[in-house]
Amino acid sequence: MSDTSNGIKHVASPLARQTLLDGQLTRPVAGVKPIRLLPWLQVVKIGGRAIMDRGPKAILPIVDEIRKLLPEHRLLILTGAGIRARHLYGVGLDLGLPVGSLSPLAASEAGQNGHILASLLAPEGVSYVEHPTIASQLSIHLSAARAVVGSGFPPYHHHEFPDSRIPTHRADTGAFLLADALGAAGLTIVEDVDGVYSTDPNGPDGASAKFLPEVSAADLAASEGTLPFDRALLDVMATARHIERVQVVNGLVPGRLTSALRGERVGTIVHTAARRN
Repeated sequence: MSDTSNGIKHVASPLARQTLLDGQLTRPVAGVKPIRLLPWLQVVKIGGRAIMDRGPKAILPIVDEIRKLLPEHRLLILTGAGIRARHLYGVGLDLGLPVGSLSPLAASEAGQNGHILASLLAPEGVSYVEHPTIASQLSIHLSAARAVVGSGFPPYHHHEFPDSRIPTHRADTGAFLLADALGAAGLTIVEDVDGVYSTDPNGPDGASAKFLPEVSAADLAASEGTLPFDRALLDVMATARHIERVQVVNGLVPGRLTSALRGERVGTIVHTAARRN
């Protein structure tokens, strides 16, 4: 109830005159799972270096596969940056640019890849949208078309994380943050390898690399092996609220993305810390 004494209206609230960083204040609601905004949405992240940098031989088959999937699913397709971003990092580091300036520059290449993908899917009504549109108008776009394309880079812009000279939060992490915030049905990461291995299959110890069809994010965080996605992704998986698992599939193998979106066990399934209520 509101208090109207002295002619001034006061709204009774436990947040009044309190810091929102007070853990004791937020504890009663902190354990409640937020509402899923788009529980029917499938988020697909397309690798920049893995898929987009390979040109037509990799891009056109995955576009055809997505086109055939549109009647079955409503998709948010997010693209990553490729080798041009790595060249940009090299030039930027030589010039002494801060990490906060490198991130939005690399994100611009992820956006370019997204524009390419959206252009190829334009006959199906698919378009590229920027982060503010994804945040506030995604449902409107998905009511008009079966899929929307955007950049997978998180919009941290010039914020600097202190543990690296190169941005640690890239497209894989950004795709997961979006999927989890939207309460999406799932996240599939499309790369150029069959999934996660115990060690880099293309590295010096490749002969001993063991394929992992299923693994937890906690186990991967405890290991030091090379991963087919950003290692920072494991940090956000540890605090996931909705996305219980992420599927990593090989986009160079026809049908793998289709199987993953249909719930089949292909590639590697990485379990997060999220739990069903």
